[in-house]
Amino acid sequence: MTLRALFLAFAAVAFICGFTYFNDAVLFHSMFVGNHIPMSVFGGLFLFLITVNPILHRLSRGKPSSWLRPFSARELCFILAIVLPTCCIPYSSMLRLLPNAIMLPHHYAKTITSWKLQDSKNSQTFTPATSLLPKRMLADSEYDDGNALLAMVQGMPTKPGQKHVSPSAIPWGAWKDTLSVWIPLFLLLWLALGGIAVACHHQWANNELLPYPIVQFASTLMPEADGTVSLVLRNKWFWLSCIFVYVIHLNNYLYLYYPEYLIPFRRFISLWPISKLFPTFMRGGGGSLLTIRLYFTAIGIAFLIPVDVSMAVGIGPFVFMYIAGVLAKIGMPMHAGYIFSSRISSGLISGGILAFFAVLLYTGRHYYLNALKGALRLGASRDVPASAVWGVRCFLVAATAFIASLTALGLDWQLALIYTAVAVALFTVLGRIIAEAGVFYLAPGVYPCALIVAFLGEQALGPSALAIMFFLTTVFLIDTRECFMPFMVNALHFSASARLRFSRVLPLTAIAIIVGLCIAVPTTLYFNYDRGANWRDAFATSSVPRYAINSVVAARQRLQAQDTLAVSESCKGFQRFAAIKPNKRFMIAFGATFAATILFSIARLRFARWPLHPVLFCLWPGYGGYMMAWSFIIGGTIKIITSHYGGSKFVQKIKPLMIGLIAGDMLAGLTVTVYGAIYYFVTGTPPKTFWVLLA
Repeated sequence: MTLRALFLAFAAVAFICGFTYFNDAVLFHSMFVGNHIPMSVFGGLFLFLITVNPILHRLSRGKPSSWLRPFSARELCFILAIVLPTCCIPYSSMLRLLPNAIMLPHHYAKTITSWKLQDSKNSQTFTPATSLLPKRMLADSEYDDGNALLAMVQGMPTKPGQKHVSPSAIPWGAWKDTLSVWIPLFLLLWLALGGIAVACHHQWANNELLPYPIVQFASTLMPEADGTVSLVLRNKWFWLSCIFVYVIHLNNYLYLYYPEYLIPFRRFISLWPISKLFPTFMRGGGGSLLTIRLYFTAIGIAFLIPVDVSMAVGIGPFVFMYIAGVLAKIGMPMHAGYIFSSRISSGLISGGILAFFAVLLYTGRHYYLNALKGALRLGASRDVPASAVWGVRCFLVAATAFIASLTALGLDWQLALIYTAVAVALFTVLGRIIAEAGVFYLAPGVYPCALIVAFLGEQALGPSALAIMFFLTTVFLIDTRECFMPFMVNALHFSASARLRFSRVLPLTAIAIIVGLCIAVPTTLYFNYDRGANWRDAFATSSVPRYAINSVVAARQRLQAQDTLAVSESCKGFQRFAAIKPNKRFMIAFGATFAATILFSIARLRFARWPLHPVLFCLWPGYGGYMMAWSFIIGGTIKIITSHYGGSKFVQKIKPLMIGLIAGDMLAGLTVTVYGAIYYFVTGTPPKTFWVLLA
């Protein structure tokens, strides 16, 4: 750890947290973070290694102690360990959604008739549905005579002669109370998850030897001990694939501007002519898989992981679509109901996630139990590092504080405990998947509130508890594509691979997160008032603010029709468990997938050649799953062929070629982003939208 590495790490944090919202929402360009292998970070790393470091190597010859010496692999790993966890802040999994989720419900309460709730069957008085939520969970829409809401919806007017509003004109007071609730909740959740990540790292990295493919990719690019470029960067196969991919993206991007001069390279291959051969598959939504989508990063990562994992990720969506088609044929549609209702699809994915979590606990039971004993001072174990013990302690304290905070918002402590446990299990599984499978787009669509509703029933919960849980899910879990846990898992492995002490890196990571929040929160709010809410992003401005209230209004109407509304509101504490009414379809789907995941896990442990990993049941219905399915199948197939005909030596020889695919994607994404920003500042108009990876 050096002063220059520390400075560069915090400069990168400040830039990412300050620029991401502008790039993603204003330029509406290829996402600056976007997923768990952010092109801004890894593309920047690659560009740095092929330009800046060689220059520094030349300048520092004969001056080994100079500040101009090339950055070592240890310094670069330290920078990545600090930067990666902060990537969860500026957009998709936090600030893209949070301002809209806590302010725009006030707007929809004025425009949606069903959001006006009748106090009782014969009452003539109505209250807005937002009143079901604690007041502090929403921003103050009445601040400044209602202009806090109006200015965000329409954009704040500027003074004559000015293009942008003054920061002093932003109604910061409307956000003070609600952010004092939400930001501590985020910090407590991240602290709890960070503790779990630290506690699990030794088990995953050293005992189970997980591949960590994203870290593996970056590590192969790192400089040698003497400061020279890595062996991979001197490999012709690497540069062949890297330049090939880079030229494809550059050509396709320039085609948007000069279609009369260029011919695009099609990365999507349609198989629609064969759709009539598979009516059941098509009925289940299989049309989304009848296009072969070539994502070079996914192909490269699939080559870096075991074949059973890559093929499970690729085949899973096909299995899910066929099952959906069979159920649709007998009148049981997968996705019937509101997003937080007891859908069959939610049961299938929840069963897989929780079973996967149970298997993790079982296979590492001795390690985790010893870590817990050490944390509670019930006896230390030599097999458990001190960092894991402190990680468990950190988790226990932060999780307890998080549960207490949810209780203070109005949830019973029993519901707060169950909700937190399910959320933690989900995020832990996402961290495990990034370490074992390298799937960088993680949004499986598992919602703790839907699981609780399915097991207990709406009549045991009541609208008030439902509203709080639905809203918590909207903010924390509705889009996990940039969530904290996978970033933290990779950051810890970067630290460990560079032999950096967690006790030194983690406090600096915490400071970086605070700095990132201090930059990203006011920046995001400023753009939301200077330009108005980003209505072009319909998901963030139209869907997200309505998810929770739509779901709870529908539940309230059902309870009112059944004349059980008053009873549901009177249920408190353990009384809820006496009034449970599980959803049968959800329970069957949940149980089937739970059992299948357990059986696959047992078979994988029992039979050396078992072909599919149980991760199949964790990602199969999600957007990222079916978008990347073909790429993972292609990458896995390439590895099968090379290992079968060339053996392990040939696999290692081809490895630089596959790493080059990832590097080409990263460099192309960074190039497109930089060009888009320059284009905007020169012309004053947003650049044309182009996606290197998933939108």
